[in-house]
Amino acid sequence: MENRCNLDVQTILDTEFHVDFKGYAPAEVDRLLDLVIEDYQMYEQKIAEMNEQYLAQERTIASLKAKIIELEGRAKAMEDAETVNSSQVDILKRLSRLEQEVYKNKQGF
Repeated sequence: MENRCNLDVQTILDTEFHVDFKGYAPAEVDRLLDLVIEDYQMYEQKIAEMNEQYLAQERTIASLKAKIIELEGRAKAMEDAETVNSSQVDILKRLSRLEQEVYKNKQGF
């Protein structure tokens, strides 16, 4: 099915039917209604395709949000680990200075 519409608003408004004995000529009305039906089928197909794309995008967004949360958690864990490591390094430096002072004091005796 094509993605091009058979009719537009102005074409529908400008359509005139020949008057028959019982009203409008049925063949002309049927032709126009067939075109309208084709357009509606095309619209329904396009809407279904767009809904599928929308749902796929929603799934992608949810997946990316989960990935962001996971990465933020990892980043926080790394920050915490760096804080612990820097605290441990600080403690080791203090301990080293204490050992040096103790060693100096033992040398003096």
